[in-house]
Amino acid sequence: MSYYKYHLFFCLNKRENGDDCCAAHNAVGLFDYAKQRCKELSLNGAGKVRVNKAGCLDRCAHGPVMVVYPEGVWYTAVDQTDIDEIIDSHFINGKVVERLKID
Repeated sequence: MSYYKYHLFFCLNKRENGDDCCAAHNAVGLFDYAKQRCKELSLNGAGKVRVNKAGCLDRCAHGPVMVVYPEGVWYTAVDQTDIDEIIDSHFINGKVVERLKID
């Protein structure tokens, strides 16, 4: 068993050359919201959910991008409603959010 039930890595990469990147699509705001929301719901901590910053995950065209382990499920999200759905469906109920999943 891993230390966390779910480990969310959230790409916060900002490309200085102006190329498209997750940071250009409010990745930092969505990361902050996801982290805060997990804390509010008491989902954070050992045996629960960990929300971590990540550098470039090399999926820029789908940004903002995040990956959930141990399953290795890749998601994109455009607003807080999407983050809420990932938290409620995946983290609380164990069901992948197909509409936000990227292959």
